[in-house]
Amino acid sequence: MNYLDLFENLNADTIAKCDEVVSPDIRFKDPFNDIHGIVLFRKMLLKTLNEVENPKFNIIDQAHSETRHYVRWDFDGRVKGLGALHFTGMSEIRYDDQKLVCEHIDHWDASEQLYEKLPLLGWPITCFKKRLQVS
Repeated sequence: MNYLDLFENLNADTIAKCDEVVSPDIRFKDPFNDIHGIVLFRKMLLKTLNEVENPKFNIIDQAHSETRHYVRWDFDGRVKGLGALHFTGMSEIRYDDQKLVCEHIDHWDASEQLYEKLPLLGWPITCFKKRLQVS
């Protein structure tokens, strides 16, 4: 298994085997989490499985440098009470000397792709955003 397989085939079995590709000291950061360690990393992935119906990552593109792996992706799923979710983002992945992932930082706009769609938050966020736009 490689690291991207973990996300593209997210299930309890791949999560259980993530220590094959993930450092015990991994740092994972996205708009909701900034966690350290494989225990919390697994917990975060299991929470995704439990709370998102049919979570699916689709890798769109990727690039490598000497020290980083950059991945563009789409995420789709469904959350009870919120409905269908669709996010597009970019991940910056760093490997340690043993070729295990030691850092994964997601870059995506939670405001536009999630918060603006929520009933109570959406309207004020959209108004604030429009106020800051150049017209």
